Amino acid sequence: MIELNKDNFEEEVLKAEGTVLVDFWSPSCEPCKALMPFVHSLEEKYADKIKFTSLDITKARRVAIGQKVLGLPVIAIYQNGERIDSVVGDEATEKSVEELIKKYC
Repeated sequence: MIELNKDNFEEEVLKAEGTVLVDFWSPSCEPCKALMPFVHSLEEKYADKIKFTSLDITKARRVAIGQKVLGLPVIAIYQNGERIDSVVGDEATEKSVEELIKKYC
């Protein structure tokens, strides 16, 4: 899992070729922290097809706002630098996150 920040987000996500998953989270978001181990386990399963990254929005608020992250958790899929799909808030369950990943593998 690549830890994103305001300095590397553009390079790792917006300029990346292929498919990138971004886990937008915050230390105060309990659903985010509950989902995180599952997302890490999916990385082991799908790392050869999708690049897994995460962004602590408390350290990069402007990046999050620029990506229209208004609530948490947000699991977003980017292809060739463009956000094409996501699951947000209550929709971000283990099942929906894995289905989202499978859709783009």
